[in-house]
Amino acid sequence: MSGHSKWSTIKRKKAKTDAQKGKIFTKLIKEITVAARTGGGDDAANPALRTAIINAKAANMPVANIERAIKKGTGELPGVAYEDITYEGYGPGGTALLIRALTDNKNRTVAEIRHFLSKYNGNLGETGCVAWIFQRKGIITIQADQIAEDELMGIVLDAGAEDMKSEDEMYEIVTEPDSFEIVRQAIDDKGITIDSAELTMLPQNTVKVEGKAAEQLLKLMDILEDHEDVSEVFSNFDIDPAILEALE
Repeated sequence: MSGHSKWSTIKRKKAKTDAQKGKIFTKLIKEITVAARTGGGDDAANPALRTAIINAKAANMPVANIERAIKKGTGELPGVAYEDITYEGYGPGGTALLIRALTDNKNRTVAEIRHFLSKYNGNLGETGCVAWIFQRKGIITIQADQIAEDELMGIVLDAGAEDMKSEDEMYEIVTEPDSFEIVRQAIDDKGITIDSAELTMLPQNTVKVEGKAAEQLLKLMDILEDHEDVSEVFSNFDIDPAILEALE
């Protein structure tokens, strides 16, 4: 298992812990608001909004909060206007970083991100410097105790999934963005509970990071993930999973 894949598993577990503490609600509300502002408040016609709502429900966000966030996005209720900005840069060990932020003050956000990168031996780069390393993919995860691997594989491949693998008592299904909703719906139609479903950025190649650089990178990733304005952080690192186990 690659370090990047292991980090994805840890992020899912961490998100659940954050949800229990209410820490993740602010980020989810931003996602819903921006999705509704960009594509409208009808989740049946707005895949981004539908995914944001699914993630919010998975975090046990009250329906009233979801509805209020949608109305703020569509302008039915007053609210803050968030900008969706992606920053590119480099982390310790020559790793690539793609940082997506939803912010109401981009000057504050970029200054804070630059500070974190500098503190942990990284730096911001120009637009396009690392984006080419990543590909947009859909990732759906399911608890493995719900269904046999062969049966699930048949369902998702028939629906157009690109790949499926089993790790950490979870099934991870990879799709092209255009097939994401079709595959998710095929799973849902079978009554299978989805643990998480998101459009993400997967690296086409990875960089092995060890020693002090690995320690710095993990601290940097953790701080960025916890930043209120940062929605998603993607990297192409490969770290020994034994090192990552210490985070759990």
